[in-house]
Amino acid sequence: MRLETLCVHAGTAPDPVTGAVSPPIHLSTTFERDPDGEFSRGFKYARDLNPTRKALEEAMAVVEGGAAGLAFASGQAATAAVFQALRPGDHVILPQSVYYGTPKLVQELFVPWGLTATTVAMQQPGAVRSAISDRTRVIWIESPSNPLLTITDIAGVVDVASAVGARVVVDNTWATPVGQRPLELGADIVMHASTKYLGGHSDVLGGLLVAREDDEFFGRIRLAQQTAGAVAAPFDCWLVHRGLRTLAWRVRAQTANAQAVTSFLATHPRVEAVHYPGIGSHPGHEIAARQMRLFGGMASFQVEGGRGEAMAVAARCRIFTRATSLGGVESLIEHRASVEGPATRTPENLLRLSIGLEHPDDLIEDLDAALH
Repeated sequence: MRLETLCVHAGTAPDPVTGAVSPPIHLSTTFERDPDGEFSRGFKYARDLNPTRKALEEAMAVVEGGAAGLAFASGQAATAAVFQALRPGDHVILPQSVYYGTPKLVQELFVPWGLTATTVAMQQPGAVRSAISDRTRVIWIESPSNPLLTITDIAGVVDVASAVGARVVVDNTWATPVGQRPLELGADIVMHASTKYLGGHSDVLGGLLVAREDDEFFGRIRLAQQTAGAVAAPFDCWLVHRGLRTLAWRVRAQTANAQAVTSFLATHPRVEAVHYPGIGSHPGHEIAARQMRLFGGMASFQVEGGRGEAMAVAARCRIFTRATSLGGVESLIEHRASVEGPATRTPENLLRLSIGLEHPDDLIEDLDAALH
């Protein structure tokens, strides 16, 4: 089946008792044992597994083309579980251009615990090869990256990682399964902040991991999920699963809108730079065109001037909402440097855009007015 069909039907079936087409929400935290003490129906306690969470995990595995999925309380909880599955002395490689919460998590929690970490400009050929060692266990990729939309050659990193048996984990939140298929490019695990495009309506917090193989390492991640308890709640799982049904069509429309908006920004006299892999002049365009099916609905641009000028542009927007997060039906604008704090690597004149489902002409007119 094609992806659109899988998004609608994966993990769902009419309820065998009532015939309900929309899957029920199982809120129970505990489940009845058999007379002999066994759990023949597969559920015993919600931290281990819940029917609604199981349906979402199975659906995401199908949609991403993997062997198994795990649902977490947030994207950060999903990310943390990957590093929790490692051991003191293990080495990880992170990209310089990445969601600021990922290196913060590694440096502040896992390096003191015993991991070692190297940060590289992963979009540059040879950067990973120069940093890898026989202790490297995980190479974390974020492509397109947040907020500069740098592009990493996923298959190229996979080739380098295979030399030492390191696993490649790809944060696919921005691209979504509609726009990019990391497991088909050889990656081992895909991560999603399901708060974003998968949920799609800015009303649920969650994270997901999908593995190409349900191997011993993914088993350790599952142990971290169940033992540490950062599991997604049933209602949250139901909301993400509902969002999954319209994902393919939302992302297509958001991509079309983003292409129109970035084409406008690229010719505006007050715009210093536009960061979007769908633009031919983008330094990662060729790789993105090779490994992405859609360029996505995320973009950023730099306003002529500095922090004050960028903040003023955001303040003058009327359709774009000044808010963090992304991937919802509404368009958002955000000054990223002020969110990321003193250690930010983001230019002070940069504004990040999450393009929603409004009419593209309205979005362009809003930005045009804000830039004057």
